[in-house]
Amino acid sequence: MRPRPLPPEYYARDTVVVAKALLGQLLVSVVGGRRCLARIVETEAYVGPHDPACHAAGWRRTARNEVLYGPPGLAYVYFTYGMHWCANVVTEREGFPAAVLLRAAEPLEGLNVMRKRRGRVHDEALAAGPARLTQALGIDRRLNGHRLTERPLWIAEGERVAPRRVAASPRVGIRVAADWKLRFYIRDNPFVSR
Repeated sequence: MRPRPLPPEYYARDTVVVAKALLGQLLVSVVGGRRCLARIVETEAYVGPHDPACHAAGWRRTARNEVLYGPPGLAYVYFTYGMHWCANVVTEREGFPAAVLLRAAEPLEGLNVMRKRRGRVHDEALAAGPARLTQALGIDRRLNGHRLTERPLWIAEGERVAPRRVAASPRVGIRVAADWKLRFYIRDNPFVSR
C-alpha cells in the first residue's frame, strides 16, 4: 500500500469539519526510516482565537505557537506536562490560528516498531491518547512546522466514516471551555483513548 498524502486544501476548511473528516484517514510515519501506518480514530478541535483553550486564544502569538498561524496542513507539535509531545494539524486559512489535535489512532502497519517505542502495552493502547500516538509514531519537536503532504509524516486518504458512527463529547485534559463538544471519535472503536 502506497497511501498518497491529502492535499493542503483538505485542511483549509472549518476546523470542526476537518476534525470530523480526519476520522478514518491514515497517518503515515517513516520517522527513522521505519514505516508505521495508523487509522485516525479520535480528534479534538481548537477553533481559533475565540476558543479559550486554543494556544492562540485572544490572538496570543509566541515562538511556541507560531506554526498555528501558518498555512493549513502544517504539523503543530508541542511539548506538554514537561514530558509528552502532542501533534496537531493546522487548519483554516493562513494567519487564523486553529488546529485539530490527533488524539488516537488504530495501528495498522509497523506494530513491532510501535511496540518497541511504547514498551509493554496492549496493542489497543499503542496510540490511544495524544502522547501515546506521538510516541508510537516517532513524532517529536523535529516535526513541528512540517508539511503533512511529504515524508517523513503525512496524512493519506483512508476510509470515510459514516456520520452516524461519529460521536462528539467535551474535550479532555483542559481547564477552560472543557464543556465544548469538540472531541470527535469513531463510536465503539476499541482504539479510542480512555
